[in-house]
Amino acid sequence: MDAAEGKPTPAAAPSHPQGPPQVNPWSTGLFDCTQDPASCWLTCLCPCITFGQLAEIVDRGSTSSGASGALYMGIGILTGWEFQWIYSCFYRTKMRAQYGLQETPFPDCCVHCLCEPCAICQEYRELRNRGFVMDIGWHANMELQQQQGRGGAAATSPPAMHADGMTR
Repeated sequence: MDAAEGKPTPAAAPSHPQGPPQVNPWSTGLFDCTQDPASCWLTCLCPCITFGQLAEIVDRGSTSSGASGALYMGIGILTGWEFQWIYSCFYRTKMRAQYGLQETPFPDCCVHCLCEPCAICQEYRELRNRGFVMDIGWHANMELQQQQGRGGAAATSPPAMHADGMTR
């Protein structure tokens, strides 16, 4: 702060990183279902289970896999399995934002509209490849990480809060 004028000095202004945020590729492709046949079959036969599991992880435990899966199934049944992709599309977008993933090969809603099972399988594989045990949920994954001494890796836990707000 410049004492003579009572104005902040240029050095006091917050610095922001230059350029766009880093964008990372997906660990598997959209059509790489053969890398995990079990989740592929589960998603084809009952997508509400796979979706519920990935939604709980993406929501960081704020919603249960059962609640997300039931809502997905309810939307599917009420719309004749025509519009549940709208709900799941939001989770792809949220997941991409959390992990800095590319929006490929098409925009999120197009991917979910045109190939819903492939999109859900890819998201499931991505979380599994990032170290999540998908069938135990968010809270059990956090406990597992603490037991293994990882204490909540940066990619899987929310940023720490400080008294003056969030910092990097």
